[in-house]
Amino acid sequence: MKEGYNENTDLVIDDLRTIERKSLLYLSEVEYGDFCINHVEGCSHGCKYPCYAYLTKKRFNKVSSYEDWCKYKVVSNALELLEKEIKKYKKIIKFVFLSFSTDPFMYGQQQVCDLTLKIIEKLNSNGISCTLLTKGILSPELDNFHRFSNTNEYGVTLVSLNESFRAEYEPNAAKLEDRLAALEYLHSSGYKTWVSMEPYPTPTFIEQDLMEILDAISFVDKIIFGRWNYSGKSSEFPNSKEYYNDLALSVIDFCKRNKIECYIKEGTQT
Repeated sequence: MKEGYNENTDLVIDDLRTIERKSLLYLSEVEYGDFCINHVEGCSHGCKYPCYAYLTKKRFNKVSSYEDWCKYKVVSNALELLEKEIKKYKKIIKFVFLSFSTDPFMYGQQQVCDLTLKIIEKLNSNGISCTLLTKGILSPELDNFHRFSNTNEYGVTLVSLNESFRAEYEPNAAKLEDRLAALEYLHSSGYKTWVSMEPYPTPTFIEQDLMEILDAISFVDKIIFGRWNYSGKSSEFPNSKEYYNDLALSVIDFCKRNKIECYIKEGTQT
């Protein structure tokens, strides 16, 4: 199952760019995913990794340029589609991931965040758990057991503690300390939390201490670790295979010692 599109349906409503789709829920091919929702096309964070989601959309002519990608479009009929598709897929959904090709809590984009909360609420009210990943700030509204399920899992992407690195490679995303503060708040409220350490940079991008980052996220329940891809600069680092092998072993050991669930992305260890 893939995302469905209606072509030539871009609209602008009160300065909000929108697009309609034929379907919303789809079965992800990502190794740690299940069903997924991407209720926005594009992302204002403008990550410079470069972004796999942007490269894929550009390849299939869904966006024309990096600038077009950053001027995101909201799926205007998302809630309507979700209402229909929950009935269709409810019995086979393990959980719903938000999101693999956009950001559910896009930093500074309140309309995106509001729609995300409505989607989570609708899924939870139908007994479906959600797993979220963001480079924005997880909404404090999620700490509401009456509105949202306590089986949801909340995660942030964090590959460095260096704000200068963040400003260069994740220019419009939330500050690192703000991401962590929101995540720790939800963890302290009893929710399962996790961190995606992907794409983790080589020293050709930044010199940093992996253990310092791991210590900063030692409160979480799960860590996913993956190598830097899609850039020749990463391969310029000598012995990059051995480098990532050593880091992966360090992550595994840290997680064992701290009773944290650990997942190493395919291709990180060789």
